Amino acid sequence: MSSPSQAVQTDPQFSAEERAAVYRAIHTRRDVRGQFLPDPIPDEVLARVLTAAHHAPSVGFMQPWDFVLVRSREVRQKIQADFRAAHAEAELMFEEGKRETYRKLKLEGILEAPVNLCITCDRSRNGPVVIGRTHIGAMDVYSAVCAVQNLWLAARAEGLGVGWVSILHQQTLREALGIPQDIVPIAYLCIGYVSHFYDKPELESAGWLKRMPLTELLHFDGWQGRADEAGERLVDEIGRVRPILK
Repeated sequence: MSSPSQAVQTDPQFSAEERAAVYRAIHTRRDVRGQFLPDPIPDEVLARVLTAAHHAPSVGFMQPWDFVLVRSREVRQKIQADFRAAHAEAELMFEEGKRETYRKLKLEGILEAPVNLCITCDRSRNGPVVIGRTHIGAMDVYSAVCAVQNLWLAARAEGLGVGWVSILHQQTLREALGIPQDIVPIAYLCIGYVSHFYDKPELESAGWLKRMPLTELLHFDGWQGRADEAGERLVDEIGRVRPILK
């Protein structure tokens, strides 16, 4: 029995300008904490960004995500209070030499950003057996994270900053937003226009960590596999790549 015909993309190629714009969004995306402006986000812009998130890849096309939009200052104050408690707990987890640096870092913009968004994962959506999740059970969670990245890149292209707040107690977040126990909160995001984007990630600029060279993270045909002649050519080419920042 023949399969039904399926429409195909009529113009699948990107122009050089379009390709550069994609890479620029990737290379200039930042985790924004302290540069949010109070300016409202127009509905048409927010609609485009959310639609981009909804078009993320998902295992078995199960689309496990939901989006909880948070504008209420009262709700955001509850979540910020939990952040403060979790932040104080986290500080004590670091070695003493790093605590002072950690204490000075700005790690959230919950009240400054005009919009907060919680992206969740419904692991039971479309039944217990999902194509592609039969052997790697966390694929639905990974899918929801892809929605986060889609949203982040679309937001950057719209001139919006996004900050992922992960220093939270998951159960408190559930209670603040009324999220059922069987739904997994994946990301709590602060979204808004910003005064500026930094050239480098803030943790890199603060000296917390440096970006690792890609070539040190690249393996060939197996873990710690060494490069053959073709691999060496790739390594040389990686050395020539420069991020598109402007």
